[in-house]
Amino acid sequence: MANRSTWIATALTTVAVAAAMAITPFAGAQPAPAPLEVTGLDQGMVTELARTLKITPSEALARVGREAAFAKAEDRLRSSLGSEFGGAYLNGDATTLTVAVTSVSQQTRVKAAGATPVVVRHSEAQLLRASLLLDRVAAQAPKQVPGWYTDVRTNAVVVLHRAEALAAAQSWVKSSGASTEAVRYEATAEDPRPLIDIVGGNAYYIGSGTRCSVGFAVTGGFVTAGHCGNTGASTTQPSGSFAGSSFPGNDYAWVRAAAGNTPQPTVNRYPGSVSVAGSQAAGVGASVCRSGSTTGWHCGTINALNSSVTYPQGTVSGLIRTNVCAEPGDSGGSLLAGNQAQGVTSGGSGNCSSGGTTYFQPVNEILQTYGLTLTVSGGTPPTTTPPTSTPTSTPTTQPPGCGGLQAWSSTTAYVPGNLVSHNARRYESTWWSTGAVPGAPGSWAVWADRGSC
Repeated sequence: MANRSTWIATALTTVAVAAAMAITPFAGAQPAPAPLEVTGLDQGMVTELARTLKITPSEALARVGREAAFAKAEDRLRSSLGSEFGGAYLNGDATTLTVAVTSVSQQTRVKAAGATPVVVRHSEAQLLRASLLLDRVAAQAPKQVPGWYTDVRTNAVVVLHRAEALAAAQSWVKSSGASTEAVRYEATAEDPRPLIDIVGGNAYYIGSGTRCSVGFAVTGGFVTAGHCGNTGASTTQPSGSFAGSSFPGNDYAWVRAAAGNTPQPTVNRYPGSVSVAGSQAAGVGASVCRSGSTTGWHCGTINALNSSVTYPQGTVSGLIRTNVCAEPGDSGGSLLAGNQAQGVTSGGSGNCSSGGTTYFQPVNEILQTYGLTLTVSGGTPPTTTPPTSTPTSTPTTQPPGCGGLQAWSSTTAYVPGNLVSHNARRYESTWWSTGAVPGAPGSWAVWADRGSC
């Protein structure tokens, strides 16, 4: 968030915070990548982004272009640096991409990519491992621990806790087996809850009248928050039913719309609409905007990725943490970075009068889990019949000689655990990714080679 609470405790060990944080900036970085031209960007979105960030519309447009270029540079560095990649984040005005590395020798590679290198203690993979270990014991987390998230800026996993519950939080972390050197604690007043009561984005209704919001249109229907409805629940406006739903643990679902409902590549901007051109994931520090019917259209920035948050119903992991405000009823709505889909509204704390923290379920994970195709501007309207049974993340096609595994595709979003075939070998995804080629130099950080087919 923009104004974080002062740290009130160190990690369980006596290791100084400075030892776990970046300590060696590399001077004289190369010029940043040239901003990408973001076509089809809605003018109303630019105006609201400018108002929120207190910059001019032209500066907002330039910022979105820089962020798009930095996102591609970050993807390339994550792949090429492999296990020595420690995360990346933008500075306040998105003019600099800082890339953390665990080896001094890798600073030159980061510099050559137009980013600013900084040496840290923990790799991104190590931070993710610590976070996943906490996820595994989420059910045992004290009620005074509302969540935890990976903070690449401080190279630590942040565990949030009520002011009086530091000892309980420390004891729980220790029981998880997570590296205490990679954890820091932060007091918080957050009281997250699912934002379910009223529609966010465009309205739809579940069962006897509960309202929620359309996230993004996909082939045959739309994606939304999992806590909005269980698998099999019926919907109206548009009519359909939940073909798949997961909550807690995840907070995603997809609704198979009935015939006659046409998916559109747009998001409600209250008023007006924004076109959706793709789902390139944005990084920490990137500007984003959210659509929700309770509070309309609001913008802010991404604070962290791979965040976990504990609601009264249970813990949800792998979320995008932002300082974009939201209120009950904005649930399921759309999160965009420029014209790129990012996620659907899960829950949060605070409000749009005083500000708050809101969490989003990444959209690429939903698409991959259910085998869905995002409806995008400039694309060909789907002509195939929507699937009649709930897809899973397990491929069903049968390429010759590869044991039934689906062939890897550069345009498919993969989540950890997905198995694919490529060049007569089997690979397992170890990271959320699109475009990383299995077997290519550096791609082992994303793909684990599981042997020949």
